[in-house]
Amino acid sequence: MINVDHLVKRYGGTTAVSEATFSCEPGTITGFLGPNGAGKSTTLRMLTGLTRPTSGTATVAGRQYAALPNPGRVVGVMLDAAAQHPGRTGRETLRLAGSLLGVGNRAADDMLERVGLTGAEGRLVRQYSLGMRQRLGIGVALLGDPAALVLDEPANGLDPEGIRWMRILLQDFASRGGTVLLSSHLLREVEATADRLVVIGGGRIVAQGTLDQLLGGAGVFARGLDDAALGAALAKAGLTATPRQQGGWKVVGSAEAVGRTAAASGLILTELRDSGTDGLEELFFTLTDTTSGSEQAA
Repeated sequence: MINVDHLVKRYGGTTAVSEATFSCEPGTITGFLGPNGAGKSTTLRMLTGLTRPTSGTATVAGRQYAALPNPGRVVGVMLDAAAQHPGRTGRETLRLAGSLLGVGNRAADDMLERVGLTGAEGRLVRQYSLGMRQRLGIGVALLGDPAALVLDEPANGLDPEGIRWMRILLQDFASRGGTVLLSSHLLREVEATADRLVVIGGGRIVAQGTLDQLLGGAGVFARGLDDAALGAALAKAGLTATPRQQGGWKVVGSAEAVGRTAAASGLILTELRDSGTDGLEELFFTLTDTTSGSEQAA
């Protein structure tokens, strides 16, 4: 549904995006990750017709955004929640968007309830919190009943309840065959929401694949009252263990294997958990820390 093919954007002598290629299939949520200035926003702007690429193509449903007769009925976009007109109410914002999309006032009013803004529909957008503006922006993106969503930092400003609401909403959208491309700096939330990752650093795609593919062998994190003895016991048991800077061990293996090893050695564990999120953080910095410094454009 979403295809980015050898996309390049140069600003004078600076290359913001270089030969970016990836795709997002129906029924999936793709997390688009990268440090500030890595090229995420530039890529999304080229995909949604706001920035002209130097070369390459970006398409939704096989067509460039500008060639779609009514783009919002195909792909819902939210790149900046603050872009909503501050002098309009929430209801006016959605009704205006609805008139442009051809869906009518009833759909706009129903969307207010869907995104949790019932009771605030008559307030001016300038009076909305950032989280409320995010909900409104997501509502506008969903209003045309699109087959795809492109969202830039949609969880920004949402409280924990709002983040959970957004996660459920996006997973339900994908479960019904929708395609989601989600840019975010919240690694824990990306891991909880997305099933695929695309990582960009220095304007180049440095990794992509499913979470399992990229985080394979993430293993578990273990910490004991005597970390040195725990490390020795794990090594004796044939488990690969890497010391962590904050103490404890990252172990390639199951929690059961680590627990049995500690018990057999008479060692007390103070912490034993899945290290998947640690793995995503390590993957992110490993892939991007050598390239992000050269990137100037967002």
